Amino acid sequence: MLAVKLICVGRMREKFYTEAFAEYRKRLGAYCKFECVEIAEQRLGDDPTPGEIAAALEKEAAEIEKAIPADACLVALCVEGQEKSSEELAALVREREGSGRPRLCFVIGGSCGMSERVKARADLKLSMSRMTFPHHLARVMLAEQIYRAFKINEGSRYHK
Repeated sequence: MLAVKLICVGRMREKFYTEAFAEYRKRLGAYCKFECVEIAEQRLGDDPTPGEIAAALEKEAAEIEKAIPADACLVALCVEGQEKSSEELAALVREREGSGRPRLCFVIGGSCGMSERVKARADLKLSMSRMTFPHHLARVMLAEQIYRAFKINEGSRYHK
């Protein structure tokens, strides 16, 4: 069974996000070993300097790297990544299920983004859209798309 791990910077506190994410977490349990790890977002002042942001991203990167499974296919969600269709994401899931590395790990950065070090380590840089979304909403959207990928792969009518 495929192991899917989400590493997310920041904690979701908004009830509408946590409830939506919990629903997809529950659904995904039927298809994979699903895990979500939250990394503490570094606190910055109201007007941080580029150096302060870079230092915060590096501290977050160290925690992210500790949470990445050694044998996982690493996918970093970032604005400069490739956009993929739901079918293309389903193909990635299918490929990982049939591989000798049946682990898939997604990383979602915090409000200031993600360290270049983590992006460089990724097997795939993925963009959900050219639009900007709150990173907590991106977590819900990613969980839904992973669920959709499994449904596509099983031939379900969920994906129309």
